[in-house]
Amino acid sequence: MTGLPITMKVSDFDYQLPDALIARYPTAERTSSRLLCLNGSSGVLEHCQFADLIEKLCPGDLLVLNDTRVLPARLLGKKETGGRIEIMVERVLSATEVLAHVRASKSPKPGSRLLVEQDDSVHRNQRASQELSFNVLGRKGELFHLEVSGDTTALEVMSIAGHMPLPPYIDRPDEDADQERYQTVYSKKLGAVAAPTAGLHFDDALLEQIKAKGVQCHFVTLHVGAGTFQPVRVEDVKDHHMHSETIDVSADLCQKVEQTKAAGGRVIAVGTTSVRCLETAALKSEPGKLLSPYQGETDIFIYPGYTFQVVDAMVTNFHLPKSTLLMLISAFAGKGNVMRAYAEAINSEYRFFSYGDAMFITGEGSLDPSR
Repeated sequence: MTGLPITMKVSDFDYQLPDALIARYPTAERTSSRLLCLNGSSGVLEHCQFADLIEKLCPGDLLVLNDTRVLPARLLGKKETGGRIEIMVERVLSATEVLAHVRASKSPKPGSRLLVEQDDSVHRNQRASQELSFNVLGRKGELFHLEVSGDTTALEVMSIAGHMPLPPYIDRPDEDADQERYQTVYSKKLGAVAAPTAGLHFDDALLEQIKAKGVQCHFVTLHVGAGTFQPVRVEDVKDHHMHSETIDVSADLCQKVEQTKAAGGRVIAVGTTSVRCLETAALKSEPGKLLSPYQGETDIFIYPGYTFQVVDAMVTNFHLPKSTLLMLISAFAGKGNVMRAYAEAINSEYRFFSYGDAMFITGEGSLDPSR
């Protein structure tokens, strides 16, 4: 971080969103969403369709996408005493152990057992031959440390009984279609409990068109945690402690970034998760390197005052009021520009959040895409 303001209030990032603009369902086709383009240098806005993104990209650019895959991490059930519970797996620790949020009328105690409900109505062609359950081993902060009972693995329990972990603002039960549409078409590495939603707009045909134009596509991995939906509970932005997530930035990608920059191309991050991967790798870089390979935890918190090291442009969805993600894009394109863009999006009835429309944003002082 450099040049950070002395004080910045969370309320500075608030806005009023009509409930009707929250997208409860995706568009019929992935690429048929709208795209609001924001030039971070001039503040100029342009209304487009997502398929028009290809016109904003140039030969020699590098598109960086997050290839994480969402777990069916939401499990319903009951305690042995009969009380209803909801388990949201946050992180898989081993074949049989997980960290999870557990919603219950009374918190389960260490040594107790949680019974998992098998719902035949939810995309299931299989059913476990035995009862599915977790033993409560203890607590790790706000999370419960759980171990699968019997000889079933945690991934098998989720595969048999898990629901897609739709965000809380999509206030409906998950449906069969969500199994596909709440995943990117390039998802590969299982481990997220929320989708990297900017990537939901791409289909295979658009990706092939992008590559044919001379734009390289490479991947990072960030397993998105449920913490991405947690509200910021402090008044002063700098007092917020960011949740931690696991990332993987490969040596090959680092080399591609260096080559792209050297040749005058732009590094374009698809989603704030890709941004956080790239900027973390820059912070972890070896002397003389723009960024270095990194596998591990990141709790990087980007808000206005941050100096971006790698990212020149980004594709991103519209984010919740007062969220760390809204702060991140405000750091990138200027808070005034972003808040004006959001006001225009609301006035033009764009669809918001995970299944909603998208933005293409160039940063303050970044290269002109029409070069």
